[in-house]
Amino acid sequence: MSAVVRPAADGSVARRVPPATVGRLPGYLRALAVLAADGVGTVSSRTLAAAAGVGSAQLRKDLSCLGSHGTRGVGYDVEHLSRRLTVVLGLTSRRGVVIVGIGHLGHALANYSGLAGRDFAVVGLVDADPRVVGTTVAGLEVQPAERLAQVIAEGAATIAVISTPAEVAQDVCDAVIAAGVSGILNFAPRALRVPPEVDLRSVDLGSELQILAFHDRRKSELTG
Repeated sequence: MSAVVRPAADGSVARRVPPATVGRLPGYLRALAVLAADGVGTVSSRTLAAAAGVGSAQLRKDLSCLGSHGTRGVGYDVEHLSRRLTVVLGLTSRRGVVIVGIGHLGHALANYSGLAGRDFAVVGLVDADPRVVGTTVAGLEVQPAERLAQVIAEGAATIAVISTPAEVAQDVCDAVIAAGVSGILNFAPRALRVPPEVDLRSVDLGSELQILAFHDRRKSELTG
């Protein structure tokens, strides 16, 4: 299902953006941030595409979905395009994040410095293990599972990160949705079921490693 880009300050009309395009937009924004830090004012589609790790034709197609077109012979205005992507990605307001499951992975996610500069704030940590509850991680006290809904409400969290064992992940997923969360980032190694109005992204490290192993084997076969 395509995402809908609402009218922005520049008056552009709402348009549907393919999910694959949405998935590449953060990479474009990161590349633009690096260029801006280097003092670059305008950038060609070829240079921006290379910085983002995609083809220039793909980049131009993606940005055209947003109504953004570079100037022939000049390229894209780095500052303007950065603002446009920031609006499209919904990064103009702070997003509260609750992390459920403060094991090794949850602990690392809570301390991840990359969230701070991207309009996200970890507002709550929750765990069911009494040995973990009450400890302090990244400046926040870990709350018990029975306070999950209250933690979400108090922190005005709209996003939940699930880093629990697989066997409880669906129950946690149901609980955060019932508490009002509209977006879930799942690190538990199992597929989760969510209603249509909730956005779910899953990161399965084991599956990703298996995919890399597959490609490594294919390369070995071709070169061997």
